[in-house]
Amino acid sequence: MPDSKDSYKTNLKIQKWKKEGRGQGFGPNYKPWITIRDVSSDGRSHRIYGHKSQRTYHLLSDLELAAFLLLEWNPSTTDIREQYPLDLDQTIEIAKEAQIPHPKIRQNYHIVTSDFVVDTDKVETPRFVVQVKYSNALNDSRTIEKLEIERRYWAKQNIPFYIFTEHQVPKVIYENIMWLYPALKQEEISIDILERLDFYVDIFQRYKAKKIIDITKIIDTQYELEIGQSLREVRELIALRYFNFDLNIPFRSLLVEQIKLGKRDFWNEVLHAANQ
Repeated sequence: MPDSKDSYKTNLKIQKWKKEGRGQGFGPNYKPWITIRDVSSDGRSHRIYGHKSQRTYHLLSDLELAAFLLLEWNPSTTDIREQYPLDLDQTIEIAKEAQIPHPKIRQNYHIVTSDFVVDTDKVETPRFVVQVKYSNALNDSRTIEKLEIERRYWAKQNIPFYIFTEHQVPKVIYENIMWLYPALKQEEISIDILERLDFYVDIFQRYKAKKIIDITKIIDTQYELEIGQSLREVRELIALRYFNFDLNIPFRSLLVEQIKLGKRDFWNEVLHAANQ
């Protein structure tokens, strides 16, 4: 362990943030080490609600938003912690071992952060870490040095570490998730929509060859509904996995026959609970 006085000076801001509880907690209680108010990031920053953790996330670029949505949509993901701080003593030691200058701000050592620490329900990979970088940043030698400190940090804990670039964003899947994600709600799905499940199943069986966008317009007209209501309901049912489709198919081109009923047991359990 480095000597606290001779080896580094602790930034007063670091002390303050630790007292605020930043970088601590899980789920709804986690506080990111860096918020969008603390830095000027490349691209656009985003505050977005995470339905699994039920809190607002601080994402520092469009690419971080893309990575977050893909991670959040994965059913095996149980928790995501963004802007996660690494232990300063450990990263200093790692930097010395690797003969890499440790990141500093002015004369003070800087806390290294990982963009996402992800917990899952998979026994073989209960936790992994993702660092988000635009591919052109990987041409910078200093960026590579910082990534090496981070990689070695997580390797010492036997936790997989991945670099995510714009080349890992499947365009169609990302656009589909962007379409579906706003339909998720913190509260339970409304009973009136549950009661319409049978209605949509029946309609879908009769109009298999039509696009979902077209058939929902027909439903709105025939039943004198507000234009767009049926599409919003179907989108919500898909977002909540009561219906599903191959996310490699653009939703604008999605045919009714390509929408499948979700897991039957899960669907029946929800209907049973709604009628209690």
